[in-house]
Amino acid sequence: MKKLIFLSTLLLVMTNAFGQSQTVKGRVADAVSESPIIGAAVVLVGSNPLKGAVTDVNGNFTISEVPVGRQTFAVQFIGYKTISIPNTLVTAGKEVVLNIMLEESVEQMKQVVVTAKADKDLPLNDLAKVSARTFSLEEVTRFSGGRNDVARLATSFAGVSAPDDSRNDIVVRGNSPVGLLWRIEGIPIATTNHFSTLGTTGGPVNALNTNLLRTSDFLTGAFPAEYGNANAAVFDVNFRNGNADKYEFTGQMSAYSGLEFLAEGPISKKNNSSFVASYRYGIASLAATGTNGTPYYQDFSFKVNLGESKLGKFELFGLGGLSNIDFFGEETDETDLFAETDQNAYVDNQLGISGLSHTLRLSKSAYIKSTLAASTNYSAYLQDNFILNNNDEVSDTYRAVNVSNRENRVSFTSNLNKKYNAQWSLRLGLLSEHFIVDFNVEDRDNNPDIPDENNDGIPDYFISATDINDTYQIHQLYGQTEYKLTDDFSVTAGLHSQYHSYTEAFALEPRAAASWQSNNVSRWSLAYGLHAQAVPSPILFYEERLSDGSYERTNSDLGFMKSHHFVLGYDRTLGSNWRLKAEAYYQSLFDIPVEGTASSYSVLNEGAGFVFENKGSLVNEGTGTNYGLELTLEKFFSKGYYLLLTNSLFESTYKGSDGIERNTAFNNNYVGNMLFGKEWKFGDDSRHALTFDTKFTTSGGKWFTPIDLEATRANGGNEVLMNERAFSQQYDDYLRLDVKFGVRLNSKKRNVSHQFFVDLQNVTNRKNEFVRRYSENADEINSVYQIGFFPDVLYRIQF
Repeated sequence: MKKLIFLSTLLLVMTNAFGQSQTVKGRVADAVSESPIIGAAVVLVGSNPLKGAVTDVNGNFTISEVPVGRQTFAVQFIGYKTISIPNTLVTAGKEVVLNIMLEESVEQMKQVVVTAKADKDLPLNDLAKVSARTFSLEEVTRFSGGRNDVARLATSFAGVSAPDDSRNDIVVRGNSPVGLLWRIEGIPIATTNHFSTLGTTGGPVNALNTNLLRTSDFLTGAFPAEYGNANAAVFDVNFRNGNADKYEFTGQMSAYSGLEFLAEGPISKKNNSSFVASYRYGIASLAATGTNGTPYYQDFSFKVNLGESKLGKFELFGLGGLSNIDFFGEETDETDLFAETDQNAYVDNQLGISGLSHTLRLSKSAYIKSTLAASTNYSAYLQDNFILNNNDEVSDTYRAVNVSNRENRVSFTSNLNKKYNAQWSLRLGLLSEHFIVDFNVEDRDNNPDIPDENNDGIPDYFISATDINDTYQIHQLYGQTEYKLTDDFSVTAGLHSQYHSYTEAFALEPRAAASWQSNNVSRWSLAYGLHAQAVPSPILFYEERLSDGSYERTNSDLGFMKSHHFVLGYDRTLGSNWRLKAEAYYQSLFDIPVEGTASSYSVLNEGAGFVFENKGSLVNEGTGTNYGLELTLEKFFSKGYYLLLTNSLFESTYKGSDGIERNTAFNNNYVGNMLFGKEWKFGDDSRHALTFDTKFTTSGGKWFTPIDLEATRANGGNEVLMNERAFSQQYDDYLRLDVKFGVRLNSKKRNVSHQFFVDLQNVTNRKNEFVRRYSENADEINSVYQIGFFPDVLYRIQF
């Protein structure tokens, strides 16, 4: 009877007839146990005659002849909360696959009310009660200025800043980007970026292929107990499965992200197995990279779903990337963001991960998922300094720097999910990572020629020679439970622990959160978490040169860096598609590595550049504080347009071993974003669309340490910083306006769709300050500016 009421109500919201169509299919499952829900009704809202389907014994459904355009689907099953899935983009070139999770109602439902509410503000992980946001492929490609990069997409969310056009480092609530955790299919990975260096998480180009991603989560604080070894934020990324019924292909060309081809399709229709694989080759535009060097990069991503069997479900996944760039000093000027005029430099990078996951269903209410994976992160840097003749012309070069660093990991994770009833669920898990490090560094840059030797002007010895081959493990255990007192009030509690085999450090981290739907339009959330993170390998294994000329690892006993997170959140629904969100947070960081003698140095400022500072004899005695307020006003896409306004006000400070409180390098103080997009339908049956998107971003400038000009001159032009005045000066405010025009075309007779975008980035050609550095030619300190106006063009075909 209730199902009839549900279907009858949907008929009352029927709208106009449709033209060109596509298949929409997917799976409906329990949000906690992930067991299939049999007999759930999935209906296309507004269809006439009514279109819908009922899920089969595996929870699968198929709706044929769904009109192209943006559609809304409603899903209901007795005893579960009814949900709507608004603004699902249906195109002629690709079938739509929906993975729908329903939440079981704690209370007896007395009536069914169907509303097209937007559930986009809630994360996929039900245990994340605050500071979490989902993101989808459609959003990554929709927003202006994003360069098809999920990391740059995150800068549109409250609390996130990245006032650096050359890199996609993610600064969350004033924390260093080193505190970010990247996960792919539940496995931690050092970075997902081309041209990254060991220990950093960002880079100029992301190797993650957005066409391979499914809806994933981004968490910015007080995250659940399953996430460990991170102090700032979590990017929890998942690959989608390929189409298990038909072969589909995607081709894409972009001025920035390069040339790409993706294929997917069934392996065996008997067991619903499939594959999806993508290859990309890119040569980024010089205007987009801020250098005269030409970056080359390529990456390959895949996922193979081997289907269900008596032994469970097996899935293979992987990501691999290669990148390199050569900088030639004679082709460089002083406006270059990365290269120097008096040297040649060569950069080479590799990254990759490959894994096998297995899901075994123990019962209708419990399952175990385990994953074994291997990953690698390699970076090499070669530097040749110039030898000048009497006419100041380059006569020869010599190898000044030779760096080759590789970090390999073998990771195993397993978690048990158990749903006892509609109110109570439990999640237990472990993660073990085995690290293999191989660091080789030779550096004689800026050293003098040894007197009484050959006197050729070339340094005759290396100031440092590092050759490190070592291993260590990090083991993590966690448990988390959720209890729903009512449909409107739920609490979670968890405990995370981790052990570092090299330092023998141990951390125990309690987590707790509560969510209360106080009325039909308001929801309150409160969360606390203690979070610990291991010191990055370049710091842990740094070899300090002692007074006798020998080298020693003086950071080898550093323990975990820790932080307390407190978050209070409020969400208010403003109509069917509007919402207001506010979050206040406080972070207290402690046990931060600083120098043993009084200084302004702190690891909290690492990650602001490509490499770490060479600091030894560090101790876990530093502190830091981050606090702020975040506001979000959002209209989810409806009636042909969307709007997103975010504003963050925050303060980020630290104390080094000298006990003086200073700004961190990431204390921008404020970040504001305004995003707006509009679509206009045209053509027969309104199957095509013109699109317009724009984004305006502003933030305070980064703080920096001033250069001592006289000391730099006395040091042969090698910069000397006023470390006693660390981070006492601030760059100018950051401003940027991006405008994006596009068209989406759907073939009337064939299953082919085309998308074309022109993304005009930094349309005002605003010269945002990048860095202040000493110019040897001018013998003064000059400002170097970031990338100006840059048009990015993208074309995508799906068939």
